Amino acid sequence: MNIPSRLPIIDLHCDLLVYLTDVPGSAPDKVEEIGCALPALTEGNLKLQVMAIYSAAEPGSTHYAGLQRDMFKQLAEEENNCLKAVTDVESLQEAIQSESSVGMVAAIENAAGFCEEVEPLEDGFKKLEKIITDCGRILYISLTHHTANRFGGGNMTQSGITRDGKMLLDYLHGRRIAVDFSHTSDALAHDILTHIDRERLDIPVIASHSNFRPVWEHNRNLPDEVTQEIIHRKGLIGINFLRAFLNTEEPEALLHHIRYGLSKGAQDAICFGADYFYTADNPDLNRIPFYYKEHEQAGTSYNYILNRLKEDVPQEQLKKLAFRNAQQFIERIWS
Repeated sequence: MNIPSRLPIIDLHCDLLVYLTDVPGSAPDKVEEIGCALPALTEGNLKLQVMAIYSAAEPGSTHYAGLQRDMFKQLAEEENNCLKAVTDVESLQEAIQSESSVGMVAAIENAAGFCEEVEPLEDGFKKLEKIITDCGRILYISLTHHTANRFGGGNMTQSGITRDGKMLLDYLHGRRIAVDFSHTSDALAHDILTHIDRERLDIPVIASHSNFRPVWEHNRNLPDEVTQEIIHRKGLIGINFLRAFLNTEEPEALLHHIRYGLSKGAQDAICFGADYFYTADNPDLNRIPFYYKEHEQAGTSYNYILNRLKEDVPQEQLKKLAFRNAQQFIERIWS
């Protein structure tokens, strides 16, 4: 018997906002262009989709993020689409139970989106507050992306945290916003955890769209020590669907990553972070295909994965993977 097709899904990361603000002729219903188009989200029974606001660390980063902030607000206010902003525990629970809508919440993928490299940090915090106000809520912040910025080292670097990075963590204390480890260098991950502990900061931790480095050696994947810290701190680990982070020759690798996470104690942490984005203009031809066919769009991928796991993963664990772990995490940090 198949996993019920209507099992709710929560996914921690997609780049629909980047696509809609950056690609000429883009539209939220173009399933042929992006795996998280609205028809695919509806078909896949997404009950909460985290919408990343992404910027590279370069001049104009906050303007670029501002366009995505405004797009989030526009989507939330449109009456003729299925998206509904989720900003508190009550609206999250309504989204999980809804038969006709897809909940969405914003997140910031790279703190360069609210603070340019050369502007006063205080001005950056004001821009962060505007993003939070306009979007109603943000679920998490990634300090960096692939490269280094004023806050620390991205996953293509070996740099750790900076003074501004520590000040950002201090700013997040008690704000009920998680810090995301998916794009940290190993040194930055270590430094974030050390600063949180040293200063006794109340900051939840997650890896929104990362897999496991012992399964596939890639600096975007989590080393075991970071995995264990996230589990110990009752965080989340969202499994990423991109071929480059799974195994470039093995379509079954996504299942291997999930099973590995479960074997390492992530039963209450593991969830989905598919990382769907617009790939047609990506210059790295070595990454084509970006997704294995089984994982290339939200309408079918989640149910495919759950059905492949059902023979050796208990039904209750599949529910945790699909939505319950993420739901309980969000309810806990927002309450």
